[in-house]
Amino acid sequence: MPADAPARRNPLRAVFDISRVELPLALLMFVYFFLVITTFWILKPIKKTVFIGFYEGRTFDWLGPALDGPQAELIAKVMNMVVAYAAVVVFSALAKGLRRQQLTFVFSGFFLAAYVAYSFVLDRAGEATVWSFYLFGDAFSTLMVATFFAFLNDSVTSDKAKRIYGLVGLGGVAGGAFGSMFVRTLIDQVDTGAWMWICFGVGLVIIVVAFAAGRLVDRDPPPEAEPAPNEPAVGGNPALEGARLVFRSPYLLSIVAIVGLYEIVSTVMDFQFTSTIVHYLEGDAIGRQFATMYALTNSVALVVQLLFTSFVMTRFGVGVALLVLPLAALGGSGVFLAMPILWVGSFLNTADNAFSYSINQSAKEALYVPTTKDEKYKAKAFIDMFVQRFAKAVAVAVSLGVSAWFGDFSSVRWLSLFTVAVIGLWLVAARYAGRRFQEMTESQGG
Repeated sequence: MPADAPARRNPLRAVFDISRVELPLALLMFVYFFLVITTFWILKPIKKTVFIGFYEGRTFDWLGPALDGPQAELIAKVMNMVVAYAAVVVFSALAKGLRRQQLTFVFSGFFLAAYVAYSFVLDRAGEATVWSFYLFGDAFSTLMVATFFAFLNDSVTSDKAKRIYGLVGLGGVAGGAFGSMFVRTLIDQVDTGAWMWICFGVGLVIIVVAFAAGRLVDRDPPPEAEPAPNEPAVGGNPALEGARLVFRSPYLLSIVAIVGLYEIVSTVMDFQFTSTIVHYLEGDAIGRQFATMYALTNSVALVVQLLFTSFVMTRFGVGVALLVLPLAALGGSGVFLAMPILWVGSFLNTADNAFSYSINQSAKEALYVPTTKDEKYKAKAFIDMFVQRFAKAVAVAVSLGVSAWFGDFSSVRWLSLFTVAVIGLWLVAARYAGRRFQEMTESQGG
């Protein structure tokens, strides 16, 4: 039979280049990622609306200066570093004895209990509850997304990753589109407590899907990546194990640069996005605009993932795929610098997240596939949890400094000069990581 015959008969393979043997795992991981990101996009607009809404008409007095809602949210993002540190410690410690679906079971159980607790208090939330819920929403994305990709990256080879990550990533962006549209449609009809019970139901399904995917991988496990020559044993503080792995590897350091520089740019752009909406709108219109833009952004991400991600990754490689997001962010920042109006500021979210949650996510996660088990779990946890939050803190300091110095909305546009400079460094790191990924994949025969 000609090599291209299956592709002619199977439209799915023509788009994603997935074999029949690989399809069951790909579909299960598609559903798993769909459910995780659906929950994330239910929590994200709700936690943001609850937080910003609480400070509408009041200020957060922090060490003297009175901060408005968007500025207070920047402080919350800095506090997420504490959450991130705890997450690294817990994740790394558990990863020593648990893998794949076992980690999913543990973290899902924690979040199920939290949904129940918040369902009773969110509708009459005070300041402490508002802050804890904001941090909780970030903890969900930190732990569940990291757990999902540790599971996925530990279940495939490099060659298989390039074929199935397009479909798996599509599950994430489809979940984003569905979750954000779901919230946008029902945000005025469903109270925040009820949303927690919706998340609880989705969490139960995640456990079932992870169990099925784990059984499938356990029957046909991928070969273990060989440790680097003369690689010393890693032990001690779980929060530092990943750091030691990272600082011994130029390749992992390039991933640190990609993740860190992206988070700096993304945090600044999100501050510009939030500040623009709060400046031009008020009351319920703020929550509707957030929900509208999240729904639009995820719809664009769905199209990008469906039509372009697998095509770019299989035809042009991971290195080219890594360049798409920084170029999109560069364009968005440049336009906002010239025209800081409502819809331009709103579309900063699309320029960032439409490509972050689609092609960039798939390409970035593929970078971990040719690494060792410790690098997949411990180094990745350090990068995704701690480095990511540290970079956010840097961006928060810059954003607060500029907005406090100038004191009005017009100053927000000048933050784009900073993001343009950072994007230049990001492009350099992405080029290097893409070349090294190709070299490592070829040397492993994948």
